[in-house]
Parts: sequence; structure tokens; C-alpha cells
Amino acid sequence: MEDLAHRSGATVRTIRAYQDRGLLPKAERRGRANVYRDTHLARLRQISGLLDRGYTLASIKELLEAWDAGRGLGGVLGLVTEVDGPWSDETAERITRAELDRRFGGEQDDAAVDDAVELGVLVRLPDTRDAFLVPSPRELSVAVELHKAGVPLLAISGHLRELRTQVEYIAGRFLDFTTEHIFHQYFDHPPSDEAAAEAASLVRRLRPLAQQTVDAELARAMRALATRYLRHHLGAAVASGGPEAPGGSEAWEESETTEALTAAGEGAAADTEPSRGAPPALPRTPAGAAREPVRLPAGTVRAVRELVGAEHAGAFIAAAAEREVLARTMDGMLPGDGGT
Repeated sequence: MEDLAHRSGATVRTIRAYQDRGLLPKAERRGRANVYRDTHLARLRQISGLLDRGYTLASIKELLEAWDAGRGLGGVLGLVTEVDGPWSDETAERITRAELDRRFGGEQDDAAVDDAVELGVLVRLPDTRDAFLVPSPRELSVAVELHKAGVPLLAISGHLRELRTQVEYIAGRFLDFTTEHIFHQYFDHPPSDEAAAEAASLVRRLRPLAQQTVDAELARAMRALATRYLRHHLGAAVASGGPEAPGGSEAWEESETTEALTAAGEGAAADTEPSRGAPPALPRTPAGAAREPVRLPAGTVRAVRELVGAEHAGAFIAAAAEREVLARTMDGMLPGDGGT
């Protein structure tokens, strides 16, 4: 047994545990000696390989029993290889510490490097202390751009930790979903070679769907939320009147803006019935209608005049108001948004 442990890399205690569980056949008895063959060594290597792929000892026992009953493991191992294969088209790259520091503006931050290693963004190479493997060059490039924009390195790694937790939840939900509706038939018992090959083909077909779905939903959410965030923060800045506004929110100016609204409405059909499924038309002021003074913070009016010129201030404010009304109308049509 000690010789088998030495050849396989397993401990004597582990070999005994496998025998007790029925995973490893008992040794042949020759007199007072227990004799292990190459078949025992091959079985230990099979168990080790399946454990590395995340199989439990109970599931490994079922697979090995199927093997012993004459049903091959070729299909199952092919399925395992398919699932274990790369889920991205990225190729890992090697980077030196000097190049890493240069990409981050020459900043030498050992704590940030250790954090990146802990997260797996960087992998230390055993043959050198001054080089790393980068499993995802795209992920490192994102960190570089965020740092150039002013985000501290440790803030980036902290955000990645939070993001990774949420993404792993999404991945788990996708696996639960596909298992319930597609793959459950293959997991009730060790599948035949034909069934395992069919499952591997399904994995190849469905593998890109998770990323495509997340990409589409992230784009939709970012568009909706980023627009809302921008309006909220710009609206707060405008409402404050700017730091240079005298008197704060108490200072006002009168600005006649309906002239611009009237001009925008000229030539448009005022009473046209909206088409089915189209957002309701914005109200238009008929040409020649009386203008109505609108009270605005003095700082806001001054900022608009500085931006577009005094002669265009009224038209700019009118266009901004119209755009806000349209944006709120679109928000109300977003599914699940509730119009908030």
C-alpha cells in the first residue's frame, strides 16, 4: 500500500478510505502480503481526475460502477472535457512587473498586486518573481482604463469582488434553469456514451447563450439607468444654481421660453391621432400664441447663456424641457420599470 501511495501521490489513509467506500478494489492476498496491480494505480488516477473536475465521491462511485459493469466512461469524460473547456475566446498572456507598473502609470503598489493575485486577475509564475500570467487580458485592460480615469486600484479590486459575487449568482441561476429544463435527463444516472455525447453537443450550442443574454440585458439596463442617473445628477446640479449663483435658490430670473416651444411646433399637426403603439405626441403650442413667462434660477439662466449664448438661451431651455418630458414618457413604457 505504501508503494501504491508513493506511485499515485495519494496517502495511505486516502487509499484505505477509498477501499472502505468501495471506490478501490481490495488488494490481492498472497500469503501474508497484499499485492496491488497497475489497475489499482489507474483507478486512483481516475478518481483523482474526477475529483479535480468537481465530482463528489458518491457520483464517482456511480460512474466507476458503470465502468465496471461494462459501460464505458468515454462519453462521460468527453462531456466533462467539454464543460471544462474555455468559456471565452481569450488567450492568457504573460506580463512582467515592469510592464504592469508602466500600464498603471508607473505606480508600484504591492498591496494592489497581491489583491489582484488573490482575485486571480494575475497569477504568479513559479519560475520568476517578476512576471505574471494574465488569464483575462480584457479584464486587466478594463482595470487600466478605470485607473486612468481616476479610480484607485484597491477600489477597482473591491468593485470586482462585489461584481463577481453577483455574476456568480447569475451563472448559478442559468445553470439551474438549463438543468431543470434540458440536462436533468442526463443526471438521473450515469449516461450512456450516446447520451453523454448528445449532452456535450448541447453544451457547445448553449455555452454562448449565457453571455449573449447577459450582454443584451446589461446593455438594456445600462441605457435605462445611465440616462436616469445623468438626469438625476444634472438636475440636482441645475437646481442648486451652481456655486457661483448669488442668493442660491432664492435668486430667480424671468425667462420667456414658450417662444422656442412655439417655433418648434410650427408646421406640426396639433391634433393628429397617435399611431397604435407609439408614444403620445408632445403638446405643441400653436403659432402666434401668447408667450408665458417662466421663473428659473438665476444661476441656471446664466449658465445656459454662457453655454449657448444669450440669443439661444430660450430655445435651449425649451428643448431641454421637451427632451425631459419625452424621456419620462419613455421611462413609463419600460417593462417592469413602473414609470419611476
